[in-house]
Amino acid sequence: MDAYLTVKFLHILSSTVLFGTGMGTAFQMVWAMRTGKPETIHSVASGVVIADWVFTTPAGIIQPLTGLWLISLQGYEFTEPWLLVTYALYVLALACWLPVVHLQMRIRDLAKTALNTGTGLPQKARKAYKIWFSLGWPAFIALVGVFWLMVSKPDFGF
Repeated sequence: MDAYLTVKFLHILSSTVLFGTGMGTAFQMVWAMRTGKPETIHSVASGVVIADWVFTTPAGIIQPLTGLWLISLQGYEFTEPWLLVTYALYVLALACWLPVVHLQMRIRDLAKTALNTGTGLPQKARKAYKIWFSLGWPAFIALVGVFWLMVSKPDFGF
């Protein structure tokens, strides 16, 4: 396999892991929070946090590195309009994801405290979840936009 196909494979694989893990962990977190049960929320949030470190973080690093390498291999200018929009959307997704990781850890810890003390899930956890949920949408939309741009490479004409 030549360098281009290897890098393209890694790029597609990392985008799949990044998007798939994001969708899967988001679904699990929403489902767990709907129960309101500290035990369930702690268990699921713990797994979500681990998944972010094991899958999302490496994929999020590999994705732009392989993308830049592909740009170079294909002879595109790094300042092509569709690439500039891609960079902006990726940065938006990253800017949403970074606080989400912190919020997931906070929700996990608050659920553990509630579990250990035998109290209900505190309002702080519900508030953190609302912010987490709100940040998920722009990140999701941004990554869908990145997928579209990677496939279509539109000529914006500016």
